[in-house]
Amino acid sequence: MESALLIKEYRAGVMECAHYGHISITDENANVVYSAGDPHFRAFTRSSAKPFQAIPGIRAGIAGHYGLTAQEIAIMSSSHRSEPMHIQVLEQIESKIGLGEECLICAPSYPLNEESRNQWLRAQGEKRRILHNCSGKHLGILAYTQMKQADLGSYAEPEHPVQREILETMAYMAGIEQKDIKLGTDGCGFPVFSLPLSALSNAYLKLACPDLIEDPSTRSAVETITGAMNEYPLMVGGTQRVDSVLLEDSNIVAKGGFKGVFGFALKKERLGITFKVLDGSEEEWAYIAQSILEQIGYSNRKTIERLAEVYPPDIRNDAGKVVGRAEIEFKLHSREESV
Repeated sequence: MESALLIKEYRAGVMECAHYGHISITDENANVVYSAGDPHFRAFTRSSAKPFQAIPGIRAGIAGHYGLTAQEIAIMSSSHRSEPMHIQVLEQIESKIGLGEECLICAPSYPLNEESRNQWLRAQGEKRRILHNCSGKHLGILAYTQMKQADLGSYAEPEHPVQREILETMAYMAGIEQKDIKLGTDGCGFPVFSLPLSALSNAYLKLACPDLIEDPSTRSAVETITGAMNEYPLMVGGTQRVDSVLLEDSNIVAKGGFKGVFGFALKKERLGITFKVLDGSEEEWAYIAQSILEQIGYSNRKTIERLAEVYPPDIRNDAGKVVGRAEIEFKLHSREESV
């Protein structure tokens, strides 16, 4: 199935960019109910998988074992921007689990948040592993690895027992067989999952509606993780990040991933939603999410208005002058078919 034209960007009335992709929206019966492009398009989850990667450790009891707070649990599902609030919570986790950043396999980095990076550089700060946007995920999995008394040095390898448990959990939540998930290597060094968007939508719906999860321990872990994400949305992304803005709405669970993939789900409406921007851009996420909510008639207008406020469609130059505009091009198609 061909991709859908999602957004066009205009400068001086002339189209400058066109962004194509796929959207998949599923219901509690695993049926695709709305789509644009190919709802079963296979995509790498990238960081949109982080809430699922956190499940095994929380399910096994790392929160109680180490005395973790909701903030600390939330950042384990994050792609944080190394704002001061993030660094403080990450260092709290290090202290509680007794492991330093030298144990992390993710590369030393600078903060992704512009203001935080500038402050860091002005203070002549060096790159650090704790500043990598995936460090919260890594610390959570290291904590579980240590509690499980498994090998710490190989914690990111696909054959490591914790990684095998994560893969099993991802397949269980998506409602597919493990063999149907193709593995690659993510930017942080972890295994990354390739699966149909429709399956990822099913998995996100279970995050939002854990009553759909049969296993009681997994259901309880999901409730803990998503509760923390909604309680501390800024821990999941950061200032003016799309997933953090959506998580301000207690009816939504959301997490973005690199290279244009995004997942969110609606609790009351019981819909799982994923999309992939094929050129890998994330600048369009807010526009796409806002249009999806509008097209399905989402009742909480405050969330839609909040997205429009934080991410207006105006394109500005370096001096802040409006020089163009982004316009939505896709229309969701209603359908109902088995995933």
